[in-house]
Amino acid sequence: MIYGYARVSSTDQNIDTQVSQLKSYGVDEIISEKITGVAENKLLDDLVSNLNIGDTLVATRMDRLGRSTVQLLQLVEELSQREIFLVILNLGIDTRTPTGKFFLTVLAAFSELERTMIKEKQRAGIEIAQKKGHYKGRVKRYTKNHPGMNHAIELYKQREKTVKEICEITKVSRASLYRALKERQHVT
Repeated sequence: MIYGYARVSSTDQNIDTQVSQLKSYGVDEIISEKITGVAENKLLDDLVSNLNIGDTLVATRMDRLGRSTVQLLQLVEELSQREIFLVILNLGIDTRTPTGKFFLTVLAAFSELERTMIKEKQRAGIEIAQKKGHYKGRVKRYTKNHPGMNHAIELYKQREKTVKEICEITKVSRASLYRALKERQHVT
């Protein structure tokens, strides 16, 4: 069987182009998902775990299958060990050939290098902005005067409700509550 996998990184992106390319390639089934942030590729993980010897996984681009070189190479290695093939359409890579495996490894490394360079540029820009006094960091959502957080801390002090209940009532996340409690030294 030939399976196609399509993914976009935000809910406002359109997946139709990827689906169209996968259909043109002739895949038997297409799995698609929208993932924001650094969330797990659940549908991809499920698909990979259900692939059988001789199956082929097709993606339109390499970065649809992993966010880092390590992640992508682990997937490629797992597929190889299980005798499952991988095709990357925009690069003409097909792991059924030794050349295809080699080029995939090299291109994944370049992709990781590009992401690393972008992060370095971003860090350098932040450092320059901080020196000029233009960058103050991420704006805190919960200040000491935030009514939801203050209510959550009061409920926590009363010790009548669980943290889960407090978070549901006040719409404050568990991590934010604990961070505020630590900052205000109410953690026991």
